[in-house]
Amino acid sequence: MRFRPGAEILNPVKFGIFFEHQLPRPWEEGDEAALFQAGLEQCELADRLGYDYLWQVEHHFLEEYSHSSAPEIFLAAASQRTRRIRLGHGVRLMPTPYNHPARVAEQLATLDLISGGRVEWGTGTSASRVELEGFGIEPGDRHGMWAESTRACVRMLTESPFPGHEGRFFRMPARNVLPKPAQKPHPPLWLACATLAAVEIAARHGMGALAFRPLTAQEAKGWVDRYYAVLLAECVPLGLTINANFAVVSGFGCAPTREAAIARFGPGLEFYELALAHYYRFGRHRPGQTNLAADLERARPFCAERCRI
Repeated sequence: MRFRPGAEILNPVKFGIFFEHQLPRPWEEGDEAALFQAGLEQCELADRLGYDYLWQVEHHFLEEYSHSSAPEIFLAAASQRTRRIRLGHGVRLMPTPYNHPARVAEQLATLDLISGGRVEWGTGTSASRVELEGFGIEPGDRHGMWAESTRACVRMLTESPFPGHEGRFFRMPARNVLPKPAQKPHPPLWLACATLAAVEIAARHGMGALAFRPLTAQEAKGWVDRYYAVLLAECVPLGLTINANFAVVSGFGCAPTREAAIARFGPGLEFYELALAHYYRFGRHRPGQTNLAADLERARPFCAERCRI
C-alpha cells in the first residue's frame, strides 16, 4: 500500500496537553502521589474544556525530569475520568528490553477497549544513555529494535493468531495475542521526532510525527512542509493505515501581561529545558544525588535561548 501522490491533506488544527510528570528536588513524602492526582485532575479539566489529546511520556530513571515510568497505568486511570479526549502514548518505548512487543500489544488493546477506542500509539526509543544503559541497550541497536518490535506489534494487534517471530532482537512462537483493540485495524501510529531526519522516517512509514523538540515557528513550518512532501512522494506504511498528522510541543500560558506570563511560566519552561539538556546533552548524572535546580545557573543561557523568554 502506497500513499497516493497529490492527495489532498486537510487536517484541522487540534490541541492537547503533554505530561512529563516533572518533580524538582527537594522531594517530600506524598509529593509523587500529589503529582499524579494533579495530573488526573488536569486531564478531567482538559476533557471538559474540549482539548483533543492528552499525551503521556514513558521515561525511566530520569529523576526530576520525568517520573512517568508506567504511562499505561496513568492513561488507564485517565480513561475512566474522561469521556472524549484522545489518550496518547507519547511515546511507548518499543525496544524489547524496555517492553516486549506482546505486552505492548496487550496493554494498547486493553486501554483501547476500556476507553472506547481513544488510544493514540506513539512509538520511540529514547536517546538518553541513562535509560538505554539502564536496560542494557546498545545505543546503535535502538533503531533496529524499534523497527523490529513495532512491526511485530502491529501484527500482534491485527492477526489471529500471530504466527510467531524469529528476528535479530527477539523471538516468539505462534500465539494469539489478546485482546484485540476497539479501533480497527489498530490505534493510529506515531513516531517521536527530535530531528528532521526522524520526521522523514515518520513520513515514509505513514506515521504521525511527534515533534517533541521545542521549535520556533519558522523551524516548525520547515519540518511540517518536509513531512508532507515526503509523505506524499515516498510513503510505504509500516502499519495497516496512514496517520498523516504532525504534532508540535510548545510551552503555552495566558496572563494579563507579558511580564506576568514570564514570571508565572518562565521558571517551569526553564526547568524543562534544563532537564532536557542534562539528560540528553551535557549532564553528568549521579543516580539519587543529582540536583537539577542547583545546575540551573550553568544552563540558564541555553534555556533562555530555547524558551525565547
